[in-house]
Amino acid sequence: MGGAFLAAAVLARVGGRIGLPTIPLFILAGILLGPHTPGAVIVDDPHELEMLSALGLVLLLFYLGLEFHLDDLKAGGRKMVLAGTVYLVLNVGAGLGFGFVLGWGTSEALVMAGVIGISSSAIVTKILVDLKRLGSPETKPILGIIVIDDIFLALYLAALQPVLSRSDGMGAALMDGGKAFAFLLLLALAARFGTRVISKLIHTRDDELLVISFLGAAVLVAGVSDLFGVADAIGAFMVGLMLGSTTSAKRILKLVHPLRDAFGAIFFFAFGLSIDPGDLPSVAWPVLAAVVLTVAMNVLSGMFSARVYGFGPLAASNISTTLMARGEFALILATMAAGAGLDERLSPFIAGYVLLLAVLSPLAAGRPHLLARFLPGGRGAGDREAEKTAVPV
Repeated sequence: MGGAFLAAAVLARVGGRIGLPTIPLFILAGILLGPHTPGAVIVDDPHELEMLSALGLVLLLFYLGLEFHLDDLKAGGRKMVLAGTVYLVLNVGAGLGFGFVLGWGTSEALVMAGVIGISSSAIVTKILVDLKRLGSPETKPILGIIVIDDIFLALYLAALQPVLSRSDGMGAALMDGGKAFAFLLLLALAARFGTRVISKLIHTRDDELLVISFLGAAVLVAGVSDLFGVADAIGAFMVGLMLGSTTSAKRILKLVHPLRDAFGAIFFFAFGLSIDPGDLPSVAWPVLAAVVLTVAMNVLSGMFSARVYGFGPLAASNISTTLMARGEFALILATMAAGAGLDERLSPFIAGYVLLLAVLSPLAAGRPHLLARFLPGGRGAGDREAEKTAVPV
């Protein structure tokens, strides 16, 4: 574990000197020091870091919830739902169509729809943090789309499970979906009406007790969420949303920083451990085609979201490039597909697709003015605004 931390740190330092983002470098460290590449092997089995990786995802989304205030959620309600729905229709629809065009099978196409359709909450959060854009106006629709994505994710997983297992039927799928939705509603009501009670429960002048309290709450609710069929990450996000409105919110934000950064690095390192570079050449063309499709759908949905919120071409580019990444959900689907005995090409396809976008999205998000030039009304606009908004990666 110490080697994993140090390897990620060394590569990130080297990459920082030449302007590369940390996310793909953490993933590269996992690939180079994992069991699928020659040379030193720090971790033989990726499952050895499974709990630490899960904690990294929980802390990333918990931090996101702290920054995403309830007032923002209420104010952007209709626009958020519209932008999120269009994002899902374009990306999930394109993924489903692409799956059928490949001809690997109906179940495989359903998996492909989720892989291509759902953005990575963890990577999106890391990009926003690294580029210091949590306070930018266009971050509100980005976070809104993530919330809509995660709600859809809970229902999608509940419906997909019986399809892949070829058992239980539609009744069980509806039951699981209803259970997940009911739990999400309960968390939302607690976030909306329980702020005063939660504020009193969490408040303490002792930093040590405060860390133990918010960390325990985030991890516990994440675990319970998983039992109800809701992604553990969205459970942690809801806890962050609740605590972000309490009197202790500013202290929690400060105290969670080092935890978020350390375990977030392990999340991406563990992701790299699961990738076998030797499997990638066999699916190179489908991966490249899927990446081009994803870029196109994200640009279209980013332009639509920017129009809904009244933003210009540079904001549209920010939305498009930030949401382009795919990650943890795709890996969950890869595991489900392997367990169900689906086409063996799915796993290397998902690994290559996620890796390529994990590199492309942070690089593009750090230079949004390059895409903004080619968007409607963006000729020259990206150059004029770039110096005001672009943050060094």
